Amino acid sequence: QVQLVESGGGLVQPGGSLRLSCAASGSFGGINTMAWYRQAPGKQRELVAIRTSGGTTNYAEAVKGRFTISRDNAKNTVYLEMSSLKHDDTAVYYCRIGGVWRTRPYDYWGQGTQVTVSS
Repeated sequence: QVQLVESGGGLVQPGGSLRLSCAASGSFGGINTMAWYRQAPGKQRELVAIRTSGGTTNYAEAVKGRFTISRDNAKNTVYLEMSSLKHDDTAVYYCRIGGVWRTRPYDYWGQGTQVTVSS
């Protein structure tokens, strides 16, 4: 079993920055993708950023140039650096990891962390 623990959310003013962290623990390996999603009230969950094991990254158009996804392999942690935050970035942010471990594919989600952008 794998556990994902997110942290770093909170209240920030428009134009501000936050860094989200997602630490993975448990017995696993062979991570293929690590990603961040978000879900705003009344909206569907959407992909924000994704990073493959090869280092390729992709971002939603709405966050390109403002958000950066990165990974610390030694800590099994994925980060989302967010800057120039806008009201529309307000949402619950979830991390997700997927891969194959001992021939079995897996897909885990974190519990979510609230990000509120407000003056």
